[in-house]
Amino acid sequence: MEKIESVIFDWGGVLIDDPRPGLLQYCSRAFGVPLENYTPVHDSFLEDFHTGMISEERFWRQISDKLGKPMPSARSQWYDAFRSAYVPKQEMFDLASSLHYKGYKTALLSNTELPAVRFFHEQNYNMFDLFVFSCIERVMKPQRRIYEITLERLGSKAGQTVFIDDVQDYIRAAKLTGLNTILFESVEQVKGELVKLGVE
Repeated sequence: MEKIESVIFDWGGVLIDDPRPGLLQYCSRAFGVPLENYTPVHDSFLEDFHTGMISEERFWRQISDKLGKPMPSARSQWYDAFRSAYVPKQEMFDLASSLHYKGYKTALLSNTELPAVRFFHEQNYNMFDLFVFSCIERVMKPQRRIYEITLERLGSKAGQTVFIDDVQDYIRAAKLTGLNTILFESVEQVKGELVKLGVE
């Protein structure tokens, strides 16, 4: 096995609690519809928003039209919803910081949206060498290209890199790209698996 030099972290579900449940609750309340009615409509337009193919305004307009409800009045409904659902896993941020300090190259790779990217940058996290966001790259996990982009910008080979995510499909795709992978279950489990891969 090659010596590990880079570690790539997913954002939602790994570095923070999965924001989806809280975000969906927030948005369904904003439209005044039950969660079970709101969610499928939300999801039907989400991939285009994730890949930057539509703007936030267009995203809400499509949902508004489909639900027959008025558009949200907030300047950025997504930003507000995301912020309300944002719960960092401090131990995971500490782990990323420790690895960065020890000289490992660290990256964040996320399927996410421009308002959430804006929120992320406002947090001034300093433990990552690289950020790769689906909405900017116009490609998303589990597509092979987004892993290749991350590796190219890190300047690391797949075999020298560990990818940590909480979604099995994204882990499977990363493995097919040649990355070492860890399916996130807990902070201690991740630390233990990193040690097995030779990461100090």
